Amino acid sequence: MTEIITQSPGKPSPGAGEGEPIELVLDGATLAARRTAYAARQGTGALRARLAGESAARMRASVELKNTLLGEQIPIYGVTTGFGDSCIRQISPDKAHDLQRNLVLYHLNGTGPAAAPAVARAAILIRANSVSRGPSAIRPEVVETLLEHLHRGILPLIPERGSLGASGDLVPLCYLAAALIGEGEVWHDGRIRPALDALLDEGLDPVLLEPKEGLALINGTSFTAAYGVHAAWDARELAFVADLATALTLEALHGNASAFHPFVHGNKPHPGQVTSAANVRALLQGSRLATDFEEILIRRERLDGRGYVRLTEADRIQDKYSVRCAPQIVGVLRDTLGWVEQWLGIEINSSSDNPLFDAEDGGLHLGGNFYAGHVGQAMDSLKIAVASVADLLDRQLELVVDEKFNEGLPPNLIVARDESDPQAGLHHGFKGMQIAASAITAEALKQANPASVFSRSTEAHNQDKVSMGTIAARDARTINGLVREVAAIHLLALAQAVDLRGVEKASPAVRAAHALLREHSEFVERDRRLDRDVNAVIDLIETGALRRAVGLGDEDFLAGKEFADVVAA
Repeated sequence: MTEIITQSPGKPSPGAGEGEPIELVLDGATLAARRTAYAARQGTGALRARLAGESAARMRASVELKNTLLGEQIPIYGVTTGFGDSCIRQISPDKAHDLQRNLVLYHLNGTGPAAAPAVARAAILIRANSVSRGPSAIRPEVVETLLEHLHRGILPLIPERGSLGASGDLVPLCYLAAALIGEGEVWHDGRIRPALDALLDEGLDPVLLEPKEGLALINGTSFTAAYGVHAAWDARELAFVADLATALTLEALHGNASAFHPFVHGNKPHPGQVTSAANVRALLQGSRLATDFEEILIRRERLDGRGYVRLTEADRIQDKYSVRCAPQIVGVLRDTLGWVEQWLGIEINSSSDNPLFDAEDGGLHLGGNFYAGHVGQAMDSLKIAVASVADLLDRQLELVVDEKFNEGLPPNLIVARDESDPQAGLHHGFKGMQIAASAITAEALKQANPASVFSRSTEAHNQDKVSMGTIAARDARTINGLVREVAAIHLLALAQAVDLRGVEKASPAVRAAHALLREHSEFVERDRRLDRDVNAVIDLIETGALRRAVGLGDEDFLAGKEFADVVAA
């Protein structure tokens, strides 16, 4: 039995799916990566997708061209020939239906845990949108049935492993096609069921695939792209969390906020860097804990004719790199996301199968759009940028818990006890949490090695150069999950530090975040287990609850707005 869920690429927002469902019109041109990820995270009944009228017309035109060419009994790759290096074997048109069914069945050999439901939903949406462009020679009715599966909550169980990212996601997408024809297993009505049983219960007939339709369903990059859109969404959530953690760190350490001044970042105006600095400034508005250079100039000790003065730690001119350079680090992630989301947008609005039928000119074209190279490169770059944020947060955490650097906070953030107290010396607070964060960070950094360079020649040297895009995208998912864990540990330590400083002195935004954290984790008075607290905060990050708590809502987030934009408005 296939395992149903592994690391989630994202959970729905609280209350998601209530009220009017999300409506998507699929036309092969306008599906946005962020909207796809957000929609795929909603539960059954919360999403409605339909083909645009012009898409159905284009699809019918290519089907007509395919049928005309079939009548001429010419060899058409994957329709009246075998697949891959077997394309030299031509079959008669009357065998073409069976060929499509066999194509689906012989690729049902995936391994590993099943993709999360949100990934399955995204794969369905992206595959439907891709073939809605028209040239794939698949009937609109097949795609409408696929979307009806989505609406009824019939989700294919898709093993994660088995795709090279070229020739498309053959193995994983076969599980999507298998559900359509009533084969295999699906997730339906809260449990794993035979696909045919689920279809019958919902009053749906299995699809009888016509020539080319099996190939149109499986010979594409939609499974890779499904992981990609979720990875980009989660990485953008982590970029916000990193800015929030940086603001909290500045408050916890009485840090110097002048490093985030617009003048500094206007003189190196990478957009992501400028945005992160603006977010931190906005998050710190109203703070009485963080300081700035002007305050230091006013209160610092003067030389008064002396040749040397040692400043106190309270008067230090600037902070360590993990605080001062945070916008330059998180900004790399933000700018990487800019082009990653652009590439994903092109990918999910492309015809990614082979061959393609040009109904307007009557042409048949053989190509390689199933190659997921752009998604692979994007995911390899994204995971490096995200892993670097884990390293940033881990270094900030070290400063906060270490009495040598934390500006007078108690060691490991546990309140010091009088020597006469029987509990004196027994409690170590966040020492173990910092150890765990470093271990998880190391794992994220190790996982950041690129997958796209590991091409393997396969399928009798027909697929002799492949993208490994699916592995890269799954790696990005995994690293996002690890970085959420590091961020959760760091945020709990920061909440403790702000309590020790006096939460009433923190900025309004920080107080809002702190209040939500305290709803799920009490102040640590003495040593206790904290794993449940960590998991609760992971959930707050993953669902966007922490972001919403400080005032950056889902619609603003979908529209690309930042916290600084919301404050400015």
